[in-house]
Amino acid sequence: MKLYSELADWWPLLSPLEDYADEAAFFGQTLAEAGLPAAPSLLELGCGGGSNAFYLKRLFAQVTLTDLAPQMLAISRALNPECEHREGDMRSLRLGRQFDAVFVHDAIDYMTSLHDLGQALETASLHCKPGGVALFVPDHVRETFQPSAEHGGRDGPGRAVRYLEWAHAPDDDDTVYTVEYVYLLREGAQPARVEHEQHRCGLFPRAEWLRLLRAVGFQPEIIHDDHARDLFLARKPAH
Repeated sequence: MKLYSELADWWPLLSPLEDYADEAAFFGQTLAEAGLPAAPSLLELGCGGGSNAFYLKRLFAQVTLTDLAPQMLAISRALNPECEHREGDMRSLRLGRQFDAVFVHDAIDYMTSLHDLGQALETASLHCKPGGVALFVPDHVRETFQPSAEHGGRDGPGRAVRYLEWAHAPDDDDTVYTVEYVYLLREGAQPARVEHEQHRCGLFPRAEWLRLLRAVGFQPEIIHDDHARDLFLARKPAH
């Protein structure tokens, strides 16, 4: 996907750091209220540019950030130099240690089959300590999905970006919906250029989320944020 590779250096304009502050505060409060020990550790799967971690890291003594895209990890390293960064696929990543909390933001949307989703949830479970907690933040579940279109962008030093994001409705029996992205990019006095790509994202019923979370050893519940999204808070039973 171009957004996370050849266009990654546009990320701070496409998705500004300050836009994450309120949401990250909610995530941090949710994890803290679920019960964290003193000096807790955090693993984020699919950290992207590290914007959530920038706000969450103050709550944790140790933070490890992982992502599949090295270009996005480079952005996160610049923003969160004190955090450990590891490149890896959330379906197969194995770090050989466990954390008090595991956090997965909307990178979980790129799991487009129940098999892929189950693998990602298993990774989270394997890295979550007994008595720990995980929080999963998909953009949609099957029951709440609505086609949508958003636009935005901003100006930066010597460059500017505008974008359109258009999410299509899937077929009734499909686990995948499509998001069209159009980016209008301008550098200096050069004419603006247009980039377009499609992202395929997973869409699953609440019941399947809960079933898979239980299958990998979590005790899950559904909570809601200010955007009325279904979030999955999953506790790992203590031995």
